[in-house]
Amino acid sequence: MAKKESLDEKPVKFEEAMKRLEKIVERLEGGDAALDESLSLYEEGISLYRQCSSKLEEAKKKVEILTRQGGGKMKAEPFDLSGEDE
Repeated sequence: MAKKESLDEKPVKFEEAMKRLEKIVERLEGGDAALDESLSLYEEGISLYRQCSSKLEEAKKKVEILTRQGGGKMKAEPFDLSGEDE
């Protein structure tokens, strides 16, 4: 499991992590990987998923939406997806 621990500690660029995740999914869906390899790929995929999810959450918090207020003034508001479904 040393490989999993090093993946959790080593930061990966979002785009690189997504490409690697796609490769892992393709390999696992192919069905020709041995059990040990499949488990290793699964662990790596979970680690990459967590990193990507964390990076997306950080980005979401940084995004601001500018909205017009009365008198033409601009106001920065935090990005909020919760109101999209309403």
